[in-house]
Parts: sequence; C-alpha cells; structure tokens
Amino acid sequence: MKTVLITGCSSGFGLEIASYFLQRDWQVIATMRTPRSDLLPDSPRLRILPLDVTSDTSIAAAIAEAGPIDVLVNNAGIGALAAVEAQPMAQVREIFDTNTLGSIAMTQAVIPQMRQRGAGVIVNVTSSVTLRSLPLLAVYTASKAAVNAFTESVALELASVGVQARLVLPGRAPQTRFAENARPRMEGAIPDAYGALAAEVFSNFQDHSQITHASDVAEAVWRAATEAGAPMRIAAGEDAVEWMRSASA
Repeated sequence: MKTVLITGCSSGFGLEIASYFLQRDWQVIATMRTPRSDLLPDSPRLRILPLDVTSDTSIAAAIAEAGPIDVLVNNAGIGALAAVEAQPMAQVREIFDTNTLGSIAMTQAVIPQMRQRGAGVIVNVTSSVTLRSLPLLAVYTASKAAVNAFTESVALELASVGVQARLVLPGRAPQTRFAENARPRMEGAIPDAYGALAAEVFSNFQDHSQITHASDVAEAVWRAATEAGAPMRIAAGEDAVEWMRSASA
C-alpha cells in the first residue's frame, strides 16, 4: 500500500486531496500547522501530523515520523492581493517563505529516501496565475512561478535516479477559504491610487462562469501522482484548462 504526504490539509485543496487518496485505499499523511482530527473521516490508513513548512525543525520531525513516502504533495500556500507599492517586505518574505522555500525544503527533505528506493513522485501545486498575469497579485504570482521553474529543473536531475516531479496548476476557487485566509494581509495593501483597478479586479472575481473546484485539483494531483505518462504541467479546473490552452496557442 502506497503512502502520500500532503501539506496544507486544514482546508480547501489539501483537505480534498487527502480525502481523495483515502478513498482510493492509500496511506495518507495529512499535515497541518495546527492538527485537527475532525476534518477527515477516521481511518487506520490516516495519520495527521503537525507541520510548518517554514521551519526546518518541523519538517525534520514530520519526515522522521512519517516514515517511507511514495508521493509528496506540496500544497501548503498563502496569498495576498496587494499593490506592490504598499506590500510590506515582511509580507513578501512570508509569502515566499511558505510558497516557494517551503516547497523546496519539503522536496529536499524527501529526495534522499526516494533516491535510495529509485522511485517516488513529488507534486507541486502552484497556480494558473503563472499562465496569465493579473494585477495586484505580483508577489503571489512570482512565488508560484518560482516553484514552476524549480520543479521543471529539479525534475531533470531527479529523473536520473528514478524520481519524478510534476506540477498541478489550479484556477480560481471561490468555494475554498483561500481568499478568506488572505484577507488579513490585505489591510492597507491597496492605496487610493489603485482603487479603480482594484474595483475592476474584485468585479471580475464575481464571475463564476469558469472556476476551479477542489475536486478538480484532487483529480489532477491523483493523475500527476499515479499516471506514468502524465505531463509535467496539469491544469486543474475549467478556467485553468482554458488559460493553459491559450498560453500554449
């Protein structure tokens, strides 16, 4: 029975991914900064571990307790809608520390055991905003684009030792708590000079004609983790699929 470790499982994509793998008889290690046992159904194949991807100590403890890992899903991430002019550098560093450096650190932590076995898959969940630039998301986009570049490069070196790395790019998912979790970082982040632009952005957010559901992301991660011939980049969600098609045209 194979084992998957997923970061950021307290809500949204991570929670859905954990549930999806559980339903398919995998051993699931669902990690969260603050573990909660009431989010997923009880199962002898489920373990919930504390993990802060910005802490080397926390990563080492989680990896040691997890044991052998067949698939790593780097899903943990934070966001913020802000004009770069008003975005504190402390917040910029926080976003990169979680989204970019956290993914790199987790990847680095599982490589030795996967290399020794000559098998394993690392799936990094980024974003479709890396396919089409949007205003007020410059730092978030940069943090995810860096993970895209990292994944495509590290995949080349890992292939030589039997390990695969792939990307899942979700679209906009208004049904998750991503926007709610990002709201505290938006205070004072949009000066009056950008008010009209922000109003247009928020108006576009009300368009739900093409969106991504958490189930779309779980299915894409499953494909990335289990299909030998899966592509490097997998779009997740109707909007993300359309954006990837347009980017490739």
